[in-house]
Amino acid sequence: MSRRSFLKKGLLLGGSLLSVPPLSYGYATWVEPRWLQVESISLAFPTLPEAFKGLRVVQFSDLHFGFHLDIKKLTKVVEVIQAEKPDIVCFTGDLVDYEIGGQGQEIRDVLKTITATYGCYAVLGNHDYYGDVEEVADVLDGGGFRCLRNRGLRIQKGSQSIWIAGVEDMWEGVPNLKAALQSAKKEEWVLLLSHAPDYADVVAAAGGVHLQLSGHSHGGQVRLPIIGPLASVPYGVKYPSGLYQVGNNPSLTLYTNRGIGVSVRPIRFLCRPEITVLTLV
Repeated sequence: MSRRSFLKKGLLLGGSLLSVPPLSYGYATWVEPRWLQVESISLAFPTLPEAFKGLRVVQFSDLHFGFHLDIKKLTKVVEVIQAEKPDIVCFTGDLVDYEIGGQGQEIRDVLKTITATYGCYAVLGNHDYYGDVEEVADVLDGGGFRCLRNRGLRIQKGSQSIWIAGVEDMWEGVPNLKAALQSAKKEEWVLLLSHAPDYADVVAAAGGVHLQLSGHSHGGQVRLPIIGPLASVPYGVKYPSGLYQVGNNPSLTLYTNRGIGVSVRPIRFLCRPEITVLTLV
């Protein structure tokens, strides 16, 4: 699907919402997009090293800075993240909706206030490529996030370690899982960041990754009971929101975050913006 087709689909979705009662449309426009939810989940991994049991991983995604999200709102998001006392912070892409817009230093300064025991890590999303992708990566790095572009790093605690890796975006970049994992030990526990959740099929087939964190889909932004999301985006179709087990022997655990911001239309309905706190046991 081209970007033009994606935008057209979003406009049609927005038009359909105009047909619902004004109260519902007002809620979807002014209330829910600002109603941040902290999702707390405990995940069990038998092969997780003993030294890392109880690890708190805080994930946020899809800020879309510049499209109904400014420095003031970003500061509030960061305050919520910091209040969770994270061991690791993961950002899974789409820092900007289109471009930094001269606010790079302000964004860096806000992001730098996040502290985590074992560091902050990020990958790029498709929207990060629409303006100056190198500038976006530089802002993330300058904000204290290690931007993982088809590479990984080892987190060490005593004699035990885990590997955290990230791949380029599936839509606008060229993800290379092999490169991201090439320096990982054979039996090392691996956390992978991929903006696109549907990349999990590639990851599960290759093996070697235990947990994948993704964003991109925004959970659909507009969801209805039973029906689910009214619209989907390329590479965010199969796994739009929440927890999944992908593949088998063993299965890959995937979590898709609903994101913070919005895109195309400034609306959310039954799909609140999300920060995820994952406790690994």
